[in-house]
Amino acid sequence: MGWKTDWRSFYYETAEEPADIALDPGKTALLCIDLQNTYLEVPDDPAEAARWAPFHDRMRDTVLPNTRGLQDWARAQGIEVIHARIACLKKDGRDRSLSQKKPGFNYLLLPKDRADSRIADAVGPMADEIVVTKTTDSALTGTNLRMVLSNMGIGRVICAGIFTDQCVSSTVRSLADESFEVLVVEDCCAAATTELHEHELRVINMIYCHVLSMAEVMALPRGRG
Repeated sequence: MGWKTDWRSFYYETAEEPADIALDPGKTALLCIDLQNTYLEVPDDPAEAARWAPFHDRMRDTVLPNTRGLQDWARAQGIEVIHARIACLKKDGRDRSLSQKKPGFNYLLLPKDRADSRIADAVGPMADEIVVTKTTDSALTGTNLRMVLSNMGIGRVICAGIFTDQCVSSTVRSLADESFEVLVVEDCCAAATTELHEHELRVINMIYCHVLSMAEVMALPRGRG
């Protein structure tokens, strides 16, 4: 068991094991996606609070502490830490993508300067770390992130954040389409439910990224690759 055989969908059940991965710190970035205050707020309605309790438990007990540990590790390795958050530039949200204007859960009106749109302090940026603000799911769509990564010579992106089946997945697919090598850290991500989280990891694994645990990422050898 391990990242080479775990998280396989039907498409890759019989595929050969992928090659070993060696991290070149100068060509690698850690991208932390949408770890914002708004998603850590417990709903006022008791029924909704109970419905979302497993997600909030995972965020508190697993995702936030693991992500902070991953960030600290990356900084120590010389791996660039980059942050993405979803927010609108206009107070009325006119600049949002259509998907963020539709009714339901995905309806987001998060003006960029409001407290709930900010990245949670526990996993926030340090020093001159880059923060990109997006108005849709993918951190590449409508931002200059692709150009920034290319300018810095980044070829591999390690992804953490929320939601696995929405903004993380959209970002991973965009990165893969732009020919970046992508790693997704499964225990630094969450979806609303475990079922959604695990299903999406199997969908994106092997074709758009490789899914690893935090421990597996940290254990990868350094070098060219």
